[in-house]
Amino acid sequence: MSRTMARALGLAALGYAQSATAQDVTLKPLADARLRYEHVDQDGIADKADAVTLRIRSGVQASTGPWTALVESEATIGIGNHYNDGFNGRPLPLVLDPQNIELNRAQIRYAAHKTSVTVGRQVLDLADQRFVGPAPWRQNEQTFDAVRVAWAGIPRLTIDASYVWSVRTVNGIDGTGARPTAVPGSNWFGLVSYAAPIGTLTGFAYLVDQDLAALQGYRLSSQSYGVRFAGSQPVAPGWKLGYIASAARQSDYRRNPNRYAANYYLAEASLTGKVLAATAGYEVLGADHGTALTSFQTPLASLFRFQGWAGKFGTTPPNGIRDLYGTLGANWKMKGPISGIGFVATWHHFESDRLSQHYGDEIDLLAQAKLHRFTVAARLARYKADWFQTDTTKGFLSVEWVL
Repeated sequence: MSRTMARALGLAALGYAQSATAQDVTLKPLADARLRYEHVDQDGIADKADAVTLRIRSGVQASTGPWTALVESEATIGIGNHYNDGFNGRPLPLVLDPQNIELNRAQIRYAAHKTSVTVGRQVLDLADQRFVGPAPWRQNEQTFDAVRVAWAGIPRLTIDASYVWSVRTVNGIDGTGARPTAVPGSNWFGLVSYAAPIGTLTGFAYLVDQDLAALQGYRLSSQSYGVRFAGSQPVAPGWKLGYIASAARQSDYRRNPNRYAANYYLAEASLTGKVLAATAGYEVLGADHGTALTSFQTPLASLFRFQGWAGKFGTTPPNGIRDLYGTLGANWKMKGPISGIGFVATWHHFESDRLSQHYGDEIDLLAQAKLHRFTVAARLARYKADWFQTDTTKGFLSVEWVL
């Protein structure tokens, strides 16, 4: 734990202790687990990867008056280790779920008078997680040593600001080199949102300082400024139309030696009923002049949610990317031991932002069911390459449990 984080937690703990002496303390246990099998068949690598991993989190939350303190551990165990975890050097496809045990969260929160302040190691889940998120798909969660302040003192208006001095990556405690355990830096994130009847308009700024030479020589440091509008409206009995539009401009920041500017655009529409849902969207992460890491980058995003489950675009290619996608889904809620069943199919068509290259296409399929506190899921991702990367098939089976 850094000295900055220790001092911040110490000051917050003093306030928490003073409040707790006058009020009862409520304790809440925290626990969740996920067992996952991941199979990867990737052209260009002779052998296939088979990873069986178990992730367990446990902790406790204590609350008194406006104060809440939380501490949580996280452990990932490799049960079936026939895969490249990013560190073992095996000539197998990459599954970035290395074995790990660490302090996942340790935070103190004060909330009163329409203001909240959270200090310590915490999860940051901002907007749609396109720029900053906890990367929940990976077994080792991405967390942030940070101070976060949210204020909603004016009707319909919300201000959310965070300062982050260390990003705890999905690489775990044995991270090193270009896959570090943590990335230091002076990161600033700010969102100002206004909730109107037709949707919420948000202006945002993400100043990402990846202050680590081993991580692309500081070339992932960037400043992004933009706007996002999201909302929904009923269009017929039992049906709702959703819409999202976003645009941003990114350029180099802090010690980044590259000089570039690139644009981001997103347009998405969805139609949701009691059972069926359909979504169509178009997302552009633009390019500048075609040099590596001068295209629009989002290194702190929850990347699994975007551009396909095969994970071929963790770093935006030099010529940028345009993703045309469509999703069809069905979800049934029911009574009894099985409370819900869902199916989802998504298609992606990937092209470059410059030079009109067709990167490839992808199909993603999901079937899942909820049984009490358990969620059982099966996924399949099939990426068919053209100009970019190689043909890749991934299959996933998982069981999740939450207390």
